[in-house]
Parts: sequence; C-alpha cells; structure tokens
Amino acid sequence: MTTTRSLYRRLRSTYLWFTAGFGCFLVALAVLEQEGMPRQWIGYLFMLGTIVLYATIGVLSRTSNVLEYYVAGRRVPALFNGMATAADWISAASFISLAGGLYLRGFDGLAYIMGWTGGYVLVALLIAPYLRKFAQYTIPDFLAARYDGGDGGRAVRLLAVAATIAVSFIYVVAQIYAVGLIASRFTGVDFSVGIFLGLASILVCSFLGGMRAITWTQVAQYIIIVVAFLIPAMWLAVKHSDNPVPQLAYGKLLSRLSAREAVLQQDPREAQVRDAFRQKATEYDERLRQLPVSWEVGRIEAQRHLDRIKQRNASLLEIRAAERALIAYPKNVDEASREWTEARDQYLARAEPLTPHAQPYPGTPEQSDIKRNNFLALVFCLMLGTAGLPHILMRSYTTPSVEDTRVSVFWTLFFILLIYLTIPALAVLVKYDIYHALVGSDYAHLPNWVSYWANVDKVNPLLSIADINHDGVVQLAEIGIDGDVLVLATPEIAGLPYVISGLVAAGGLAAALSTADGLLLAISNALSHDVYYKLVDPTASTQKRVTISKLLLLAVAFIAAYTASQKPADILSLVGAAFSLAGSTLVPALVLGVFWKRANHYGALAGMTTGFCLCVYYMVHTNPVLGGSAAGQWLHIAPISAGIFGVPAGMLAMAIVSLATPAPAHRIASMVDYIRAPEQ
Repeated sequence: MTTTRSLYRRLRSTYLWFTAGFGCFLVALAVLEQEGMPRQWIGYLFMLGTIVLYATIGVLSRTSNVLEYYVAGRRVPALFNGMATAADWISAASFISLAGGLYLRGFDGLAYIMGWTGGYVLVALLIAPYLRKFAQYTIPDFLAARYDGGDGGRAVRLLAVAATIAVSFIYVVAQIYAVGLIASRFTGVDFSVGIFLGLASILVCSFLGGMRAITWTQVAQYIIIVVAFLIPAMWLAVKHSDNPVPQLAYGKLLSRLSAREAVLQQDPREAQVRDAFRQKATEYDERLRQLPVSWEVGRIEAQRHLDRIKQRNASLLEIRAAERALIAYPKNVDEASREWTEARDQYLARAEPLTPHAQPYPGTPEQSDIKRNNFLALVFCLMLGTAGLPHILMRSYTTPSVEDTRVSVFWTLFFILLIYLTIPALAVLVKYDIYHALVGSDYAHLPNWVSYWANVDKVNPLLSIADINHDGVVQLAEIGIDGDVLVLATPEIAGLPYVISGLVAAGGLAAALSTADGLLLAISNALSHDVYYKLVDPTASTQKRVTISKLLLLAVAFIAAYTASQKPADILSLVGAAFSLAGSTLVPALVLGVFWKRANHYGALAGMTTGFCLCVYYMVHTNPVLGGSAAGQWLHIAPISAGIFGVPAGMLAMAIVSLATPAPAHRIASMVDYIRAPEQ
C-alpha cells in the first residue's frame, strides 16, 4: 500500500509538471506564430514535439520483464489507469470522426455517443472486475482457463486469439488511417508517408516497453487530447453564445440552428442545386442501364477528346487534364459498374432535402421506422462490442487490486465523458458557424481553410465546394465535406490562430496513437503468449517470450500500415465493424463464463463460432464494398449493425450446446464461484 501511494504521489507530480510544460510549449508557439513563423513549421514542431515526447517515455519505460511488458506490473494507480484507459478508448473515431458524424447525420449520430458510453458501463458491471480477480495476462487466457474441457482450453484459446486479432486488426487500421490523414495535412507529406511516420511513434512505445510504456504514454496523451478538444469548443461557445461551457451553449444554439435550417429549406437556389445533383444521378443511372455499350462509348469518346485537343494545339494544362481523364476512366465493365453506382449514390445523397439537425428518424413512416430500428441496433452493437474489446479489457489486469479496478472504471467514465459530452455540442457549434459564415458567401472570397482541406487528398477530396448553379454564391448543397475533416478543421473554421490547429492535430494524433498502441499490443500478446508460449513452446524463457512479442508486433504493425494506406473505408465504418465482431464473438463467452456455471467448452466453441460466422456472413452479404447488396439486408438492418444478429445467435448457440453436453468439471464451477465472490 505504501509503495502504491508513493507511486501515486510521484506520478501526480510528474504529470502536473508535464501539463505545465505543455502549456508553456503552446504559449511559445503562439508567440512564434505572432512573430511570423510559417504555419508549416508550427505543424512540424507539434508533430515532432509530441512524437519525441512519446518516444522518450517509451525509451525510459523499456522492459523485458514479462509482468511489466504484459500488464505494467499490476501496479498502476486507479486514477492514472482511468486516464490511460480513457486515452486508449478515445480513438481516432471518437476524436476525429464522431463530431463529423453528428454534423452529417444530426440526431442519428447520437447512436455512437449512447452506444460507446453505455458500453463502458457494461464493462464496469459485467466483466472488468472479474477479469482482474482472475489475474491473467490476456482475454484468451481467461477464456481458456474458464472453458477448459480437458485439453487445457486449447481450442477455445485459439478461437479467442483469432477473434482478438480480427477485431483489433480492423480497429487498428482505422487508427493508422487517421495518423496518415493528420500527418499529411499538417506536415505536407504524402498520405502514405504520413502513415509510416506515425507508425514509427507507435512502435517506439509498444515495442520497447509494452504495457508499461503504453500506460505512461497514454496518460500524457489523454492530457493532450482533452486540452486539444476543449479549447476550440469553448472558443466557439463564447463566439456564438457568450458562454464558455459548450454543453450549456449547445441548447441555446440548437434553436437558432433550426431557424436557419428552415430558411435554407425554403431557398429556391438550394432546390436548384439539389435538382442538378438529381439530374447527375439520373445520367449515371442511364449509363448503368446501358452497360456494356455505355462503357465502350465513353472510352472511345475520352480517347477522341484527347486526340482533338492535341490536334488544335491546346495548352499543356488542357492536354494533361484530358490524359488524366482517360487514365482514370474505368478499365473494364465491372469497374465501370462499381464506380458509376458509387457516383450515382453520392449524387442521390446530395440531392436529398435538408434534414433538420434535431429531427429524429426523418422521412416517410416506413423510412422513419427503418431509421429508428437501425439507430437502436447500432446502439446495441456498440454497447456489446465495447464489452468485448480486448485492448480495453486488458487494462483491467494492470491495477493493484479488484477494488482499484472498480475505481479505475469510474475514473475512466469520468475522463471519457469530458470529451463525449462536448462532442454533440461541438457538432452544433461548427454547423451553426458554417451555415451562417460560409453558406451565402461569395465564391471569390472563400476562406483559406477551404483550399487547404480541398488539396489534402486530390484523389478522394475531403472537402469540395463547386458553384453548381453558377450564381457566384455558396449554397449549402454545394458543400461536400467529409466527416473526418470537421474536428481537424474546426480551429480554422472558428478563426482561431494556427497554433490551435496544430494543437488539435496533436490531439487527434494522440487519440489515434494511444488506441493503436493498445490494439497492436493486444494482437502481439495474443500471438506470443497464447499461441507461442501456451501452445508451441511452453518452456520458452521470459526473455524469449518478450522478444517474440516484439517481433510479432513489428510484423502486425507494418501489415496494418499497408492496409491503411489503401484507404479501405471511412474511420467510423471500420470501427463499427470491429464492434459488431467483438460483441458477436467474445461477449457471449465472457458474460456467460462469469454468470453461468453451466456454460462449458463445447458451448463456448459453438457460441464463438456461430456469432463470428453469422456476423461476417451478414457484413459480406449486405455491404456493397465487400461485394454484397443492400437488398440482402434482414429487417433493413445496416451491415455495421451485424452484431444485432450475431450476439443473440452466439448466446443461443452457447446455451443450447452447453445444456446438451456434459456439465463442466467441479473445479471450473469453483472458479466461477471464486471470481464472483465479493472481495474480503
């Protein structure tokens, strides 16, 4: 106890000094900006400064001790474990994408807030304290011991490892994608180069010091995250409502935003732009109906256009544009079908009438019912998925006792809510600013941030504004904005100094890196501890086990970075898939393993397999990106909510098979009694 208190006091002093130093760093950069330092250099200093900080913590925390590498020596004080877990939890999806999702979806975006926050309550009530009492290293460790059917839980362990890798890999790809987005915007490097620059920072912490280095780094990252997120939100709250508390300004501005939306809904110029998008969608629909003839005609026309401008000695710029158009033209009929379908759907989406931000489930009664059901299904999947995320559950092993784990969960919820209660307010504040300051402005005087973000990714633009109706005035329907841009661009939208833009980028980077560290460690530990040590070489020395874990971590990190460089999907879609998989595969086995003594290893195998297979089948069968079709949806449930079918199926399969097969051994029942017994 004395050692724990001493460590707490030392950590408190260290991080107070860190916070003060970080504040001085911000002030110094603000002064340098006023003195004329180029913006790009400020971006470099933020990126370099934070990465050097994380690398320094990683080097100072390096270890080859198994207990320290896997679970930080089980001595992290509850308050600091709460901060570290919050940083682990507040991923790129939360920091970068969630406010953008609320901006684009309005009320429907609240499903993420409700699901993720409610999910952490489930972690506190159903799983975390019981895992800590069991005192193992990984989630497959717990499941293998709980469902030992005489083979040492070998089969269950392998399934749990496969689920851990699948869930964590999808999730980590989203984080690394965010790293590339931030690095490319604030340093000017190519998106793919930015990914590998961020990867270097991830590896220094997780590779050298495992959970110990990650924990102390994540505490520092949380401080950066909360400062970076709150400052722009508070500034906008003061700017538009004279109230520095975003959550209080939120309600006042929502009514004003609704009034502005009503004006825009009646604007004939808005309707004109949406009609133009609808016409574009009709043209693509016609092309799709006339395939393969339309593809061949279009290819010939693109070649003839290039030949014509060459013959009339057009400018080099025109020739290059025609060449790029020919190169970008679909290479075959299948590619044309895919690209034109996507373009048609995008134009149809932009042709939709404006939906008021606060209106739940808009549309006809049938559409409203479908949207409501999808909202509830997504909340369910995110809640259950949270309770099954391996990198979050691993943190319950790092505290000194079960009591500390419970207290740690309280602090985690507190630190998460500081961000999550601000996110809906920030979405409204930014939307209010754009609807008043940008919409209706002159195209000849667009703010600088528009061109900055329009040029970050020229292949798939994150922001586009085009004068569709040629009136020289920006209409709302003419603004195409990616949800992943909104938070990063907020300081520029709000008119804040560029140093705050760098701060927000550092916060987004911290959110992505902190989660990526935990995910990569969860994958490498599952492979090294649960596969190599437990199944391949049980006599391996502790040094060898840690070395194997580090090598596997390197391999997984580079595979994930390569996958992220292919830009497989937006961040929220990737993360949503991970939650459905985690809930469908791991939650039935974890929850029934704690609360139902009759559950056995046959049931666990059946439940995990059924949940995983059904979830994957539904995603593949209904997601157009994976080759499926929305026509195959059950009850009109979107593929991101596949867990609504996978979790009950896994629970049911586990219950039926457990009851149909012999009960587990007496020692397994005694184990369940032990982990559920109150602490003395």
